[in-house]
Amino acid sequence: MGIPKRKEDQLFTYSDYMTWPDDERWELIDGEAYQMAPASTNHQRVLRRLLNKFENYLEGKSCEVFDNLGVRLPGEDEPDEYIKDALIPDIAVVCDPEKLDDAGCKGAPDLIIEILSPSTAAMDMKVKRFKYEIAGVKEYWIVDIPHKTVQIYKPGDNNKYGPPEVYTDEDKIKVGILEDLEIDMSLVFAGI
Repeated sequence: MGIPKRKEDQLFTYSDYMTWPDDERWELIDGEAYQMAPASTNHQRVLRRLLNKFENYLEGKSCEVFDNLGVRLPGEDEPDEYIKDALIPDIAVVCDPEKLDDAGCKGAPDLIIEILSPSTAAMDMKVKRFKYEIAGVKEYWIVDIPHKTVQIYKPGDNNKYGPPEVYTDEDKIKVGILEDLEIDMSLVFAGI
């Protein structure tokens, strides 16, 4: 699998990131910039179906769900302009409104879902998983469309992610951070 196109061979901060054209989608990981390719049709289908499940459940509740929300993961007491990790997960659920501002979310969302694409799979499964773990994301889903599987990582001992829970298109997933939400993956992967 490939990796996303990189921007030049230098390190950037969030202040650089904010000057780039709005019609281009980039992520910063350890100060390195990676361009995001457009999502496939099936990627969009799965994203929309998952997003709808979360939106319907969260209506009238304190948590909010977002697609393609800018997520800044600062180091300890790091001001925005020096942040070196600015990511755009497919779906994020944020339960602390203090983390939200016009630029997106500053700090760890409660739940993040990444839907694998050929160009981003390695980053999503290794690098981003580590970033989300360190930042304190309580639940990280990796959705693999061709295999119709979902891996869910949750913190265990020492707040480190344990082995993933693995689900298929035949399973119903109970969302760990949301008390009563269960998602039927056969409906999410239907027709794909």
